Amino acid sequence: MPKAAGKKTKPAAARDPRGLAATALVEPAPPAEVARLIAVIETDGGRVIGSYRDPLGGHWQVLAGLPIDKVAPTPYQRDLSETHVARLADAIERLGRFVDPIVAVRTDHGGYWTPNGNHRLAAMRKLGAKAVVALVMPDRQIAHRILVLNTEKAHNVRERAMEVIRLAEALVDLDDRPERDYETEFEEPSLLTLGLCYQRNGRFSGGAYHPILKRTEQFSTATLSKALQRRRNRADRLIALDTLVAKAVAALKERGLESPYLKAFVIARLNPLRFKRGAKADPDDVIEQMTTAAAKFDVSKVKPGQIAAAGGPPDE
Repeated sequence: MPKAAGKKTKPAAARDPRGLAATALVEPAPPAEVARLIAVIETDGGRVIGSYRDPLGGHWQVLAGLPIDKVAPTPYQRDLSETHVARLADAIERLGRFVDPIVAVRTDHGGYWTPNGNHRLAAMRKLGAKAVVALVMPDRQIAHRILVLNTEKAHNVRERAMEVIRLAEALVDLDDRPERDYETEFEEPSLLTLGLCYQRNGRFSGGAYHPILKRTEQFSTATLSKALQRRRNRADRLIALDTLVAKAVAALKERGLESPYLKAFVIARLNPLRFKRGAKADPDDVIEQMTTAAAKFDVSKVKPGQIAAAGGPPDE
C-alpha cells in the first residue's frame, strides 16, 4: 500500500525589506557622540579603521584596532574554557588571520570591556598579539547584554546562570530599577535563582531543576535588590530540597539501582506539575510541596524498570 503523501508545510512569508541600504551605512560626518569616541580611541593608543551604521538597526559603531593590554572581559562573564581558548588559538594561527572582531565598550577607567569575545581575546594573548580588532559601541549598556551577544561558545545552564547573577549583583549598585526592566539582559528569571544556587554550591544540579523554575518563575516588579533577596531565600529552599533529593538518590544506589538518570527520576516523582500541562504555579509553593514529598520519599517502592522508563537529563 503506497504511503500517504506527507503534509506540505507552507513556506514562511518573506519579511518586508527593512534597515539601511548598503550605500547608506557610511555618512560623511558621524554624530558628535561617535566623533568623541573616535578621538578617545586614538588617545588610548588605538587606531580607528572606520565608523558606520549597522544595516539592520542603523546604530553607529566604530571598527578599530585596540592595544590588547587595554581590553578585558566584563567582570560578569563565565570563566574561560582553556580547551576552547587552545582550539581558537590553533585555528587563528593555522589560518594566519584574525577575522572575527570582538565587541567592546570603553570604560570610565580608560580601558575597554568586551561582553562578546573573551575567548578570542585570550586566544590572541596566547599567540602573543599586540592588538585586537574590535567593534567599539558608543552605548555602554551593550556591556550588559552578555547572553544576547555571546554566540562564540554555547553556554550551558551553569554558565548562563553564573553570568546573569554576577551581572544582576553589579547592576544593583549601578541602577536599582525593577527586576523586570532587565528582561533582555537576564534572558529568563530562572537563571537568577539558579545562579544564586551555584554561588552556594558550584556542583549544584541546576539542569535538573531548570525546567521547573522556567515554568513557574517570572520577573518581579520589585526593585532588583529586593527581588534578589527573595530569590536568595528561594535558592536556600531549593538547596535544602536538593539535599533531600541527594539522600533519596543515595538510598536508591544502596539498593543496587544504578543509572545516570536517578536524580532526574526522583525530581520527576516529586514534581507536582508533572502531569499538569500548562498549569501555572507559584515557584515557592512548588518547592515546598516537593520538599515535603522528598522527606516522605519511599525508595523501597521504586522498581528498576520505572527508572529506565523515566529517562530525562542524566545526573550532573
